[in-house]
Amino acid sequence: MSNSTPSADQSASSGGHRDGDRRILLTGVTGFLGQAVLRSLLETTENTRITAVVRPKGSLSGLKRLEQLLRKPVFSSWADAISENAQDSQDGLDGKAVVKAAFDARVSVIEGDLTDMPAIEDPFDVVIHSASSVSFDPPIDVAFRTNVGGAQNLYEALLASGQDPHVIHVSTAYVGGIAKGLRQEGSLRTDVDWRAEYQAALDARTRVDAESRRPETLRSQIRGATLRTGRMGPKAVASASEEARRNWVDERLVDFGRTRAQSVGWTDIYTFTKAMAEQVAEELWAAGGHRVSFVRPSIIESAVQNPYPGWIDGYKVADPLIMAYGRGALPEFPGLADSILDVIPVDFVVNVIVALATQDVSRRGDDAYYQVVSGASNPLPFHEMFTAVREYFVEHPLEDDEGKAIEVPAWTFPAVEMVEQRFRAKELAAKAGATAVAYLPATKRTRAWTSDLHKATSGLTTLRMYIELYRQYTKTEMVFDDANTRALRDELSADFLANHDFDVTGIDWSEYFTKQHLPAVTDLTKAYSRAKSAQRKRSARPAPELKQNENALAVFDLDGTVLATNIVQQYFAVVRATRPRRSWPGEIGGLLAAVPGYLRAEKRDRSELIRTVNRRYKGYRGDELRSLMQGEAGRRIRASVRPEALETIERHRAAGHRTVLVSGALDVLVEPLADLFDEVVATHMDEDSSGVMTGYLATPPLVDEARANWLSKYADLHSADLAASYGYGDSHADASWLELVGTPAAVSPDLGLYGVAKKKRWQILEW
Repeated sequence: MSNSTPSADQSASSGGHRDGDRRILLTGVTGFLGQAVLRSLLETTENTRITAVVRPKGSLSGLKRLEQLLRKPVFSSWADAISENAQDSQDGLDGKAVVKAAFDARVSVIEGDLTDMPAIEDPFDVVIHSASSVSFDPPIDVAFRTNVGGAQNLYEALLASGQDPHVIHVSTAYVGGIAKGLRQEGSLRTDVDWRAEYQAALDARTRVDAESRRPETLRSQIRGATLRTGRMGPKAVASASEEARRNWVDERLVDFGRTRAQSVGWTDIYTFTKAMAEQVAEELWAAGGHRVSFVRPSIIESAVQNPYPGWIDGYKVADPLIMAYGRGALPEFPGLADSILDVIPVDFVVNVIVALATQDVSRRGDDAYYQVVSGASNPLPFHEMFTAVREYFVEHPLEDDEGKAIEVPAWTFPAVEMVEQRFRAKELAAKAGATAVAYLPATKRTRAWTSDLHKATSGLTTLRMYIELYRQYTKTEMVFDDANTRALRDELSADFLANHDFDVTGIDWSEYFTKQHLPAVTDLTKAYSRAKSAQRKRSARPAPELKQNENALAVFDLDGTVLATNIVQQYFAVVRATRPRRSWPGEIGGLLAAVPGYLRAEKRDRSELIRTVNRRYKGYRGDELRSLMQGEAGRRIRASVRPEALETIERHRAAGHRTVLVSGALDVLVEPLADLFDEVVATHMDEDSSGVMTGYLATPPLVDEARANWLSKYADLHSADLAASYGYGDSHADASWLELVGTPAAVSPDLGLYGVAKKKRWQILEW
């Protein structure tokens, strides 16, 4: 360890370090463990100065992101103590200012990301490397770039700085891969070459991306995109197709990572890359005579004591499964009832790290690998954890959407294959239901069915993914030894252990789960549910008063939005007004025979439907139809305006908004509504020299993307602010132009638009 002290210039640049301070570089500070380490260093140690490597995110600098951590509950006890012990010299500062000043005095930032590590210029005595991607299933190149490349960049930056700090490298107990029996501490000594694996992982994206651009792959993406978004227009199809291609690449790379990890003996890409990162530390740092300590925690969960019992920052490894069980969504789980579930509270891991960072401990080599685990000293059989969880939810049941208590099932721990078959059967049933509903008319009930089936399918897929990922951790026959960790504890003073103990033998697992951990994760779930409920209530409130704005547009679709009728019904209304009654049955028969074709055309392209229906006007005279619209037929169209539409139009006009009706219907049929709007744009039929309609459109209909392009040009011509504008449509085809306005609304939408509106959180109105 370096005992050198910084110069005055160095002190100023590193947050005002004083002689005698222990200078600590910390990575991963915004993560669950990193936050807890920073809190402990601030609250329980003196003469320590911390510099955190924090990457900017969006418009937020690394420093701003670090300062925002002060708002989190993990720092409450430290902030309260600082406020209470404020000195007289700080009079005039409020509590927040005092805490901010104390934070600034001890914490500074290196703006950067480990994947693009900046130079390390200030001197450090200790480096705590806890940054990593904690996802079990990222694409292989992402996992390697973050977990392996990040470690490589850090150690190379340290070597370039010429320093010799003690590095505390945070890894995982599962770094040894799939095995049985006792897993001792010490170097892995694997034959897998981290450099070759890293390069292969980076090359994988290039290869998979090339595969994704093969014609047969692209054709498949185009077909799927056409089915999903064809009614929105060709640009939407192209965009959806490209998004599907990128998703395909990521999914293939996830599979690459999982399969490659398992092929060399690891459970998943996370544990594989953490093993490779240990190799990086050993080769680049330890092999050069530098000191490095490896901390290998098992499954990190909520705190036992510090910063307070039950503290947790979001769901951790086991929590999604626990809460799925509490919601009654996990009737079985394929774990081994008598396997050891190795769980460790976060403050125990923190205390080991702080001990290594601040106490006089000089263990090296295999003695410096510390498995912070519970399996050897205080084992937790999986069935005991399940019993504790079940007892908790029986006594404190969650509630369903109707406020009824959810009854949790009793597990029998069946074979993996049986559970997977059950989940697969449920997935297939949910998908079949969704396919069937897609052919039904869009009603309030079918939209609710669609939403429920989507949730069911998504939920089942997620649960099956969790089972696939986590079953290795719940059916393991490994037991992790913690001899080095226990030996480390024996070397520490009673004074230090009074605030930093990590003796797992004192944990009562039943009490830990029922009194601390489960209440904490249940509170997280309830907070999330309250937020969703509040959002639903906000969306269900009456429309707010519209703001006065002469630059705002209010754009309305006609069929199914302003009017409940469609262009087929409008045509028959013209037939009734112009043809003798005896011809009606024939017309009705012809229309009924054409309906299947119309539906197919509607699904393919709305403009095709408009062209097909409007062919029936061949032979009508334009002037006769206009005269007709001035009489009873026009009054019927006017009377068919939905009351909610009329009220909404009037509200927009009162707010000074420019009201615009854009329709694929014939312009002559829309004339009775002209006085309701500032602008009416509709389809014009081609007429011959004698004024007879030819059956062909004079211009392409303004639907889907064509309407979006028109709207953009219209807004430019009228200096309108689309971000302040409103749009109302009912069809999936309308999504392409509705997304241009700041406040889109789906009015009694078809199932396609309903799905888009739900995903993008647009207002859904029932008129």
